[in-house]
Amino acid sequence: MTAKKSTIKDTFGDKVFLTVIYIFLILVILVILYPLIYIVSSSFSSPLAVSSGKVWLWPVHFSLEGYKAVFNNSQVIVGYANSLFYTFFGTLISVTLTVLFAYPLSRKSFFGRGPLMFFILFTMLFSGGLIPEYLIVKDLHMLDTRWAMLIPKAIAVWQVIIARTFFQTSIPDELVEASEMDGCSDLRFLMSIVIPLSKPIIAVLVLMYAVFQWNSYFDAMIYLKSESLFPLQVVLRNILIVNTTSSAGMDAGKMMELKQLADLMKYSLIVVASIPVLIIYPFVQRHFMKGVMIGSIKG
Repeated sequence: MTAKKSTIKDTFGDKVFLTVIYIFLILVILVILYPLIYIVSSSFSSPLAVSSGKVWLWPVHFSLEGYKAVFNNSQVIVGYANSLFYTFFGTLISVTLTVLFAYPLSRKSFFGRGPLMFFILFTMLFSGGLIPEYLIVKDLHMLDTRWAMLIPKAIAVWQVIIARTFFQTSIPDELVEASEMDGCSDLRFLMSIVIPLSKPIIAVLVLMYAVFQWNSYFDAMIYLKSESLFPLQVVLRNILIVNTTSSAGMDAGKMMELKQLADLMKYSLIVVASIPVLIIYPFVQRHFMKGVMIGSIKG
């Protein structure tokens, strides 16, 4: 005899409720996706179509003029290389320091972890400010060097807290005690056991620090003077400013063309600056989601 499958039929009220939920979620998705689609479509449209507001969903009069204008500037390639350098080495330094800082704070046997954690949290409420930070960077002879983009913001307090919470909840004290009985040093335990077990949180840290480094431009404007050291964000900003303010002395037709090209370049620049982050995220998404969920469940 085959057992009959028993299914619970939704009531009319449940169906109405689910329908409303689905409609709401679809609207949310549209609100999120439309600006992204609009930006990409505008970047592949003609300058006249963008400035006249003809672009709504799909590219109008397909054109690569915006991307040509961006990449014809040699500083864009230099800025791309600099941003990749800052992002890679900045993320490497930040993740390394964060792990080395957060793991001892997660161990109950670490002397003085309470006061130290208090001072760390205190920096989230109060800071010295821009001028003292600038003077410190100047005294360390890091002005107009790559170190100015890597060292001052190397550790973020929030990331330290996230990593410490993960280590507390995912690395049991019994595992530490067992390794000590086998003669394992703290450094070897960290490298051979803690880090392999901490791939989710490391993925979270990598993504957070990488996005911060890639989008960073304010520090470059403060500490860097040489154009050869500018990251991509500063280079793109300068391109927009030049295209917006260099119309003095031109005839009306040329000024209109320049304004249309500047409007088009805004969208092309957004796409160009977002590509690396969009490429990185799929590779760390699985670990990123796992790390976030572990912190939310066990934290």
